[in-house]
Amino acid sequence: MSNASARRSTRLTKALLAIIIVAVAIVAYFTFRTTLQLERLRDQSVREASFGLAHEKAERLDRRIVEQDNVIISVVADPAQLEDLAARWIPTAQRETPTVRAVLVLDDQRQVVAFASRAASAWPEEESFRRLLIERMTRDMDLSKEPIDELRHLHHTYRGQSYLVSYWQRIHESRKYLMIAWHDVGRIVRELMPTLFAESTHQPRASVVDEEGRVIFGRTLGNGAYTVGVRFPTTLYGWQVMVSPGKGEELAARVENRRLLEIVMVLLSCVVIVLGVAAISVFAERERRMSAVKSEFVANVSHELKTPLALIRMFAEMLQTGRVASEEKRREYLDIVVSESERLTALIENVLDFARVEKGRQSYDFAKGNVGSAVTNSCTLYRVRAEREGRPIRASIEADLPDTWFDERAIQLAVMNLIDNALKYAHGADHIDVTLAREGTSLVVRVRDNGEGIDEDEPERLFERFFRGVSRLRNPSGGPIRGTGIGLALVKHVAKSHGGDAWVEPISDADAGSKGACFAFSVPIRNAAPEP
Repeated sequence: MSNASARRSTRLTKALLAIIIVAVAIVAYFTFRTTLQLERLRDQSVREASFGLAHEKAERLDRRIVEQDNVIISVVADPAQLEDLAARWIPTAQRETPTVRAVLVLDDQRQVVAFASRAASAWPEEESFRRLLIERMTRDMDLSKEPIDELRHLHHTYRGQSYLVSYWQRIHESRKYLMIAWHDVGRIVRELMPTLFAESTHQPRASVVDEEGRVIFGRTLGNGAYTVGVRFPTTLYGWQVMVSPGKGEELAARVENRRLLEIVMVLLSCVVIVLGVAAISVFAERERRMSAVKSEFVANVSHELKTPLALIRMFAEMLQTGRVASEEKRREYLDIVVSESERLTALIENVLDFARVEKGRQSYDFAKGNVGSAVTNSCTLYRVRAEREGRPIRASIEADLPDTWFDERAIQLAVMNLIDNALKYAHGADHIDVTLAREGTSLVVRVRDNGEGIDEDEPERLFERFFRGVSRLRNPSGGPIRGTGIGLALVKHVAKSHGGDAWVEPISDADAGSKGACFAFSVPIRNAAPEP
């Protein structure tokens, strides 16, 4: 993948991510807005239901009072027949007009021309009502409004007591008469309201309050979010019917919890979508980088294979054609062919081992032997190349090392990878030291050079696959150094598979200004073969 393609892919990924985030934000906004609208609609529907119920209860009470008024209207329909008013009304009053206490008829001079009462023993109270009616109530009545025979009501508080009267006017022989039905408010509250506003476990609660908010009937409902009040349309219009849904507080709390839950779910969904998109973008970018690294790996491997093959072919052709000046040159060319073939073999082994490690199929053939011989063979294989490059290998193997169980080919491969790493990247080094010594219960192999060293922030990543330290990627001439980036990763894997480890050691020579790098790995001393 070219740099231009990679940049285009990165820009496209960022643009798509931005578009998705904006789309998620828009969806979250409208979802949040819809949730709030649905919540308002739910609240509105509950309140409308409560208003409807309150209206229904108020109108039901009004109808009952108006029905009684209509009975009284039929009784006093003819102002000429008022002498027997009490005889025509009292016998059926308890059944047909239970809340009407008295019926009065006033002429156009505001004089009482007819009077009938169900409470004959309460004469002082009724006399007081007649004076109140003439002196004050008639002033508050709307008597000039057309039509004059329309049924109207007056609900007012006088001297601390609530009064309800129904009134209408009639004209007889050019005289105007005022018909009045006095309703007993106390009886309405005690007898009529309980039958009309009876509560059940499945119905909302209802009460009646006066102008000052005092409860006349029912229980105190409070000022909950769903408590509504409606005035009586025509009769007790100074009072209100209050209705609250059953378990109103619980309903309000449930609605509030549901609103919070929906908001949290919307926000959580948006967060999950954003995180998912971000994760996909990160994984896509990681895959892109891995693909680029693998492409570079293939190119590097191809170049690494090409170089020794070209040398082998060149010197083999020279030997084949006989263009060799002396026997000494012939041996030198043969040594180069052997050395490059060994280098080629090691590279192919590296690639094959790496492929097996990647697939999880790598296995080791453990046998008891001497690790020193494996280290010596690895140094011998690279000796010609090291001397040709002016960095001879100096091997130092501790005497009397115990035998242990290990895979000889794998250990040789690990040592050769460390030597090859030193030959590639140890710019300015004049030799390479390979040591093997016992440290506690392990045998430790170290490959050290006195080159330019490595950056301080690189040692932790040097054993990662495909990673190549920036400080060691170019040789002194400025050209790039080819490599696969898997050698040290295989060294780490071989050491771990044997029960040891691999690491980079800091250079701590007493000589001032000493540089270089020291790579090491350990092999535990075992008396028995490790379990696979």
